[in-house]
Amino acid sequence: MKKAILAMFVIGMFVFIAGFALAAVNGASTVIEEGSSTGQATTPENHSAIAGNVTEITIDGSSVTQTWQGYYGNVSGAITLENSAGNVMYNWSLASPEGEIYASTNNAVTWAGISCFNFTAEGTAQETAFGIGSNDADGIDETFSNTVHQAFATGSEAFVSGDCMSTEVFAGGSGAESTFDEVLLWDGSAIVFTALLEEDVNGFDNNPHDFQMLVAENGHSGDTDTTPYFFYVELA
Repeated sequence: MKKAILAMFVIGMFVFIAGFALAAVNGASTVIEEGSSTGQATTPENHSAIAGNVTEITIDGSSVTQTWQGYYGNVSGAITLENSAGNVMYNWSLASPEGEIYASTNNAVTWAGISCFNFTAEGTAQETAFGIGSNDADGIDETFSNTVHQAFATGSEAFVSGDCMSTEVFAGGSGAESTFDEVLLWDGSAIVFTALLEEDVNGFDNNPHDFQMLVAENGHSGDTDTTPYFFYVELA
């Protein structure tokens, strides 16, 4: 079972090159892992068995997911006006940027025409790729079971509120849903996990974060192989 890696991102954004506007989404220039941990093992409770007794018991427990990796952190960066040599004419520093963080196994996401992930069309193949069974409680459709999220834009594609499969990642250490919206997009070949940025909202650990997100990872049946995820940003 894989450890859930928890990361903080310090990200630079370059939007304008050689006098014309590129698509606003760009690769994250810096990804720094600040720490990592996973759920702790629980000490088992006991009950004294007595020969001849028939006893009704209620058991409560939990298991660490073998399907999802968690990321969270803060974002800093700038929007720049520069040429192809990296000479900056002007920049706009963003202390608390708005926008999105994207993560995908695809290192060259096709942003033109990107769309909401369609579980009916692509879900079975994607769950199979990540070792997810059709009845698993932590499958893709069980996790991204909402269509409740803020309106946002990815490059030239606009998504209205509630357009796509989404989930709300817990905040405040209470195990309750929060304002950390995450949306599933599809570029024609891979899922693009999309976290909508917030500004210093208390996260799952009661510390302020700009984003929290889940990405799929196969940890079933003792699989310990890792999956590279490529991170992209769009700042406003």
